[in-house]
Amino acid sequence: MCRNIKPLFNFDPPATDEEVHDASLQFVRKVSGYTKPSGNNEAAFEEAVDRVAVVVHDLMGSLTTTAKAKVRSAKRFSG
Repeated sequence: MCRNIKPLFNFDPPATDEEVHDASLQFVRKVSGYTKPSGNNEAAFEEAVDRVAVVVHDLMGSLTTTAKAKVRSAKRFSG
Protein backbone atom coordinates (compact mmCIF):
# COMPACT_ATOMS: atom_id res chain seq x y z
CA MET A 1 0.00 0.00 0.00
CA CYS A 2 2.62 2.58 0.97
CA ARG A 3 4.46 2.03 -2.27
CA ASN A 4 1.61 4.04 -3.81
CA ILE A 5 2.64 7.12 -1.84
CA LYS A 6 4.67 9.30 -4.15
CA PRO A 7 7.05 12.09 -3.15
CA LEU A 8 5.23 15.42 -2.84
CA PHE A 9 8.09 17.82 -2.14
CA ASN A 10 10.01 20.02 -4.56
CA PHE A 11 7.68 19.91 -7.54
CA ASP A 12 6.49 22.74 -9.70
CA PRO A 13 3.56 23.12 -9.45
CA PRO A 14 3.43 22.12 -5.77
CA ALA A 15 1.43 19.11 -4.62
CA THR A 16 -2.31 19.70 -4.57
CA ASP A 17 -4.55 19.25 -1.53
CA GLU A 18 -5.95 16.15 -3.24
CA GLU A 19 -2.48 14.62 -3.62
CA VAL A 20 -1.70 15.33 0.03
CA HIS A 21 -5.04 13.79 1.08
CA ASP A 22 -4.43 10.70 -1.06
CA ALA A 23 -0.96 10.18 0.42
CA SER A 24 -2.36 10.68 3.93
CA LEU A 25 -5.12 8.17 3.25
CA GLN A 26 -2.60 5.58 2.03
CA PHE A 27 -0.46 6.13 5.12
CA VAL A 28 -3.38 5.74 7.52
CA ARG A 29 -4.55 2.64 5.65
CA LYS A 30 -1.10 1.11 6.01
CA VAL A 31 -0.57 1.82 9.70
CA SER A 32 -4.15 0.93 10.69
CA GLY A 33 -4.37 -2.21 8.60
CA TYR A 34 -7.75 -1.10 7.24
CA THR A 35 -8.49 -0.53 3.60
CA LYS A 36 -11.94 0.63 4.61
CA PRO A 37 -12.69 0.94 8.34
CA SER A 38 -15.84 -0.40 9.95
CA GLY A 39 -18.60 2.04 10.80
CA ASN A 40 -17.42 2.12 14.42
CA ASN A 41 -13.93 3.19 13.37
CA GLU A 42 -14.78 5.43 10.42
CA ALA A 43 -14.75 8.73 12.33
CA ALA A 44 -11.38 7.98 13.96
CA PHE A 45 -9.98 6.86 10.60
CA GLU A 46 -11.11 10.03 8.81
CA GLU A 47 -9.82 12.23 11.63
CA ALA A 48 -6.44 10.51 11.37
CA VAL A 49 -6.34 11.14 7.60
CA ASP A 50 -7.17 14.82 8.16
CA ARG A 51 -4.54 15.20 10.88
CA VAL A 52 -1.85 13.51 8.80
CA ALA A 53 -2.72 15.81 5.88
CA VAL A 54 -2.22 18.87 8.12
CA VAL A 55 1.17 17.57 9.23
CA VAL A 56 2.19 16.89 5.62
CA HIS A 57 1.20 20.44 4.61
CA ASP A 58 3.24 21.80 7.53
CA LEU A 59 6.19 19.66 6.52
CA MET A 60 6.05 20.77 2.89
CA GLY A 61 6.04 24.39 4.03
CA SER A 62 9.06 23.85 6.29
CA LEU A 63 11.37 21.95 3.98
CA THR A 64 14.05 23.72 2.00
CA THR A 65 15.92 22.64 -1.08
CA THR A 66 18.91 23.77 -3.05
CA ALA A 67 17.30 22.72 -6.33
CA LYS A 68 15.30 25.93 -6.71
CA ALA A 69 18.34 28.00 -5.80
CA LYS A 70 20.36 26.18 -8.46
CA VAL A 71 17.73 26.94 -11.11
CA ARG A 72 17.61 30.60 -10.04
CA SER A 73 21.39 30.79 -10.12
CA ALA A 74 21.59 29.16 -13.57
CA LYS A 75 19.09 31.67 -14.95
CA ARG A 76 20.90 34.58 -13.33
CA PHE A 77 24.37 33.63 -14.57
CA SER A 78 23.45 32.12 -17.93
CA GLY A 79 24.43 35.13 -19.85
